[in-house]
Amino acid sequence: MLTRCLVCFVFAVAIASVDCNSEGDALISWKLKLVDPNGVLQSWDPTLVNPCTWYHVTCNLNNSVTRVDLGNAGLSGPLDPQLGTLANLQYLEVFGNNLTGTIPIAIANLTKLVSLDLYQNQFNGPIPEFLGNLVSLSFLRLNSNKFSGTLPVKVIQLVRYGNLRILNVSDNQLVGTVHRKTTSGFAVTKIIQDPRAQK
Repeated sequence: MLTRCLVCFVFAVAIASVDCNSEGDALISWKLKLVDPNGVLQSWDPTLVNPCTWYHVTCNLNNSVTRVDLGNAGLSGPLDPQLGTLANLQYLEVFGNNLTGTIPIAIANLTKLVSLDLYQNQFNGPIPEFLGNLVSLSFLRLNSNKFSGTLPVKVIQLVRYGNLRILNVSDNQLVGTVHRKTTSGFAVTKIIQDPRAQK
């Protein structure tokens, strides 16, 4: 009987470790794509049971990653699609780096995300419409990048129908017009962030 209980306990711990390790694997996958001249990610050790002891990572009581804080860390490289597997992530704070590329569609899986701070980087391409599906967002700061095109209506609707309190897309290469669809007579707001974007 004792052996049977011990086997069940070991099995339960193994399952919990596999889940935590998958989050660690996602973060290690990202680390391997980043240039880290200041050694900020030195504590990200894949041999540890889970990433909860790593610097710049916060976990909940179930040892699941809820926060990644890498603002002003001197990092360069892309966002890794594997970040979309961090099911309990609430804060992705990577502002003030030299991150490049587009926002991967896998970020749409982060349905518990409260804050997405990508400002002051080198991201480019259009602001993805799928960000409008992140209805838990309170803070979406994409300013001071190289985003181009128009701001998707679904993202704007997060302000009206979601929890979004701060939406900052300034200092990009966006163009277009935002229409308020209300009967109260709100004015039309033109978005012209960069004169070069009109050419």
